Amino acid sequence: MRANTLLVGAAVSALGILVAMPLGFVLLQAIFPELAQGSLARPLAHLAGVLADPKLVELTINTLKLGACVVLAAAAIGIPLGTLRGLFDLPAAKLWDVLMLVPFMIPPYISALGWIMLLQPRGYLQQLLGIHAGPALFSFGGVVFVMTLNVVPVVYFAVSRTMAASGSRLALVGRVCGAGAWRCFWRITLPLALPGIAASLLLVFAMAIEEYGTPAALAANAGFFVLVTGIERRFSEWPIDLPGASVLSLILVALAMLAFVWQRRMLTGKGYETTTGKPTRGETLPLGAWRWPAAALFGAIVAVATFAPLFAIAATAFSRTLSGGLAIGNLSLRHFQAIAAGGSEASGALATSLMLGAGAAVVTGLTGVLVAYCVVKTRTRGRAVLDALAVLPNTMPGVVVGVGLILAWNQAFWPATPYNTWGILLLAYCCLLLPYPVRYSHAALMQIGDNLEAAARVHGAGTVTALARILLPLLAPSLAAAMLLVFAVASRELVASLLLAPTGVQTVSLFIWRQFEQGSVGQGMAMSLVTVALTTTVMLLATLWLERRQARSV
Repeated sequence: MRANTLLVGAAVSALGILVAMPLGFVLLQAIFPELAQGSLARPLAHLAGVLADPKLVELTINTLKLGACVVLAAAAIGIPLGTLRGLFDLPAAKLWDVLMLVPFMIPPYISALGWIMLLQPRGYLQQLLGIHAGPALFSFGGVVFVMTLNVVPVVYFAVSRTMAASGSRLALVGRVCGAGAWRCFWRITLPLALPGIAASLLLVFAMAIEEYGTPAALAANAGFFVLVTGIERRFSEWPIDLPGASVLSLILVALAMLAFVWQRRMLTGKGYETTTGKPTRGETLPLGAWRWPAAALFGAIVAVATFAPLFAIAATAFSRTLSGGLAIGNLSLRHFQAIAAGGSEASGALATSLMLGAGAAVVTGLTGVLVAYCVVKTRTRGRAVLDALAVLPNTMPGVVVGVGLILAWNQAFWPATPYNTWGILLLAYCCLLLPYPVRYSHAALMQIGDNLEAAARVHGAGTVTALARILLPLLAPSLAAAMLLVFAVASRELVASLLLAPTGVQTVSLFIWRQFEQGSVGQGMAMSLVTVALTTTVMLLATLWLERRQARSV
C-alpha cells in the first residue's frame, strides 16, 4: 500500500510539473485577461466577445470535420496494412516497416511543402508527365490526404505490433475448435488488438486537430480554417489576443476530451486479457495466392506516402536553382556544401535536437509507464483524472503549450527557473509528447493479467520489484515503440521551439525554418533530408537492437 501511494504521488508530481502547470496558466489566462500584466482584474471580461465571433462555430465544425476524416482515412489504410504485417508472412516485411516509418520522420511542414512542389502548377509532376493537381491539393481534401499520409504510421505500427503480440496462436486454437478464419479474427484477434487500435486512433485525432502547418499551407487560400489557425492568428496579428487564443485553446481541449471519453466508453466492458501474461507471438500465417497482391498493396502505399514526398524534397535539395527544374545540368551539391560549410551552426542544431529528443524520450517513457500503471493496475481514486490529464497535452497546439510555459515559468516568485535555457525546450517536448508512452503503455497493460503480479507478491516481491522485474519487461516492446515516436517527433518540433528557444540555442527545425524565411529553400530541404536520414537510422538501429535482445531472451 505504501509503495502504491509513493508511485501515485510520483505520477501526480510529474503530471503537475509537465502538464498541469502550463495548462493551468493557459486556463488562468482565459479567465483573467490581464494575467500577462500581473493582474487578476476583470475576470471573464473578454469571454462574451470571443464567443460572439461568428467564425467560432465554423472553426469548431471544420476542426471536427478534419479530425474525423483523417481518423477514418488513417484507419482505412493503417488497420488493414497493420493486420497483414502482424499476422501474415508478408514478403520483405522488415523493409515495409522501414519504408512505412519514413513518412512519420518527415516534419509535417516539410511534407506539405514537398507535396506543393510536386503537385502545384509547373511542379515536378507537370515537368515529368505534363499534368498537375494544384486545385485538388489546395483544398480540404488535399489537407486530409497529406495529413493522413503523415500519421498513418501511428496506426500501422500500433496495429501490427498489437496483432503480432496476440499473434495467431489463440486464433489457431479457435480454428481447432471449429470456428472459421473470419470468426476467429472478429472474436479473438481483433478484441485483443482493440485497445491498441483505439489508442492509436485517439492519437491520430489529437494530432490532426492540433496540426497547424498543413492546413495553413494547403487550405488557407481555399477559405478553410480550423481552431489552430484561429489561435495562431490571435497570437500573431496585432493587437495580440492572449485571452481569446486561450479560450479557443480550451475549446480545442474540450473536443479532444470528448474523443477521449468516447474511446473509454467504447472500450468499457470490451477489454480482453490473457491468463498467462502478455501473449507471445506465434508463427505467422501464409498468405498463399494473396502473397504478391499484398506486397503490391504495400508497394502502392509506400510509393505515395514515402517516395513521392521524398522525391520532391530530394529534387529540391539537389537542384542548383528552383527555376532550373528537373534537368541534369541543374543537379548540384551546393546546398549540402553550404550546410557543411556552416560548420558549428548546422552541426550544433543537429546535436541539440538529438539530445533533446533523447531526453524527452527517456522522461516521457518513465512518466508514461508510471501513469499507466497507476491508472490500470491500482485502485486509486481519481485514476480517470490522471488518465485524462496525461492525454490533454496532445490536444493543445505547440504554440499554446509554449505560451503556457512562458506564463508559468517567467514569474518573479520562482527562486530558479528553466526559462531562457534549453530546459524549457525539454519541458515543452515532454508536455507535448507524454500521451504517446501513456497510451501505448496503457494499451499494453490492459493485456497483462493481474495474476503475474499477484504471483510475484505471493513469493515476497514488492510493488516496485514486480513492476521493474515483471511488468516492465513485458511492456518493453510497446514502450520502446512509443519512446522512438517521441524521439522522432521531438527531434523535429517547430512551433514550441520558435517560441521558447533561448538566444544561442538552435534546433534543426529552427535552422530549416530560418532557411525558408531567408529564401534558401534548397538549403532547408537539404538539411531536412539529412535529418530524416539520420533520425531514421537511429530509430532503425534501436529497433534492431531491441529485436535481437528480445530474441535472445526467448
